[in-house]
Amino acid sequence: MDSADLRQLAETTRSRREAGIALLLSSSILALFFFIQIHQEKPAAQPAITVATSTAPDAFAHIQIDGKAAIVLDLATGETLYAYNADAQLPLASLTKLLTVYAAFSELSPTTPITIPVDATHVDAPRAFSAGQVFTLSDLARLTLTASLNDGATAIALATAARENNSPHAMLAGAASALNLAQTYAVNGSGLDVSTSVSGGYGSARDLARLAGALVYKAPLVAAATTNASTEAVAADGKRFIVKNTDPIVNTIPRLLLSKTGYTDLAGGNLALVFDAGIEHPIAVVVLGSSKNARFTDSSTLIAATFAHFAGVASL
Repeated sequence: MDSADLRQLAETTRSRREAGIALLLSSSILALFFFIQIHQEKPAAQPAITVATSTAPDAFAHIQIDGKAAIVLDLATGETLYAYNADAQLPLASLTKLLTVYAAFSELSPTTPITIPVDATHVDAPRAFSAGQVFTLSDLARLTLTASLNDGATAIALATAARENNSPHAMLAGAASALNLAQTYAVNGSGLDVSTSVSGGYGSARDLARLAGALVYKAPLVAAATTNASTEAVAADGKRFIVKNTDPIVNTIPRLLLSKTGYTDLAGGNLALVFDAGIEHPIAVVVLGSSKNARFTDSSTLIAATFAHFAGVASL
């Protein structure tokens, strides 16, 4: 085979190789096209989205109360289990005493001696003390909250304000501010109406629920005294005092941690309660603006609904 033939063979071989490469490239492009088409026409299946819905009955769904405002606040989690006008600012009456005692325990020790001043013996009833009698803060607070004593609350407020070198009004405002109680302020330490149009203290059901919980934490022995039908203490002069609880339903509430009543013409019937729904699971129930008797039935209704809520049933 001469050189011309060799050149012709090489040229033919090169042309065939180039044609083969072109064919292979075209096939690859065509395969890629079909791959893309198939995956466009059949997109990957999307996972199903399941929306969780609660099947537990609402134990508070049909609650009816006489109060103008109420709340059931889970103090362990911060969850509001029930609310009705819970942020409305209303007269507090003797629930103001909770703020007074909280302020005192924030400033004074439980053993601080408190002398009953003359001014305290002139406030409206209920009263129990004489001017000059001396109690420890803890004993005076137990008697005062259990029987809602206006002379005791006045003495505690004056002593705490004096320690702060402040007025009672400013002292109580400071205590409310420290707890971030935005709707709460007090004109006096007892909560007695100042006039026919001005209450001694104002606040919301939500604020009072948080305040009651804070007092249980700060002064548990004082709070515990309010859960009994009566409590007693001895003054420095040896005189023994036994007072009855203003809350007649304390013995009907399981694991009660605190009870405080309040009633004036402006406020109507108020009640603040803290109880354990379980181990270290405190719940606060507050009713404001009810009647003198209905505050207790309102609260009992809310407590029953709370236990039903945790049991996962509509009612007990």
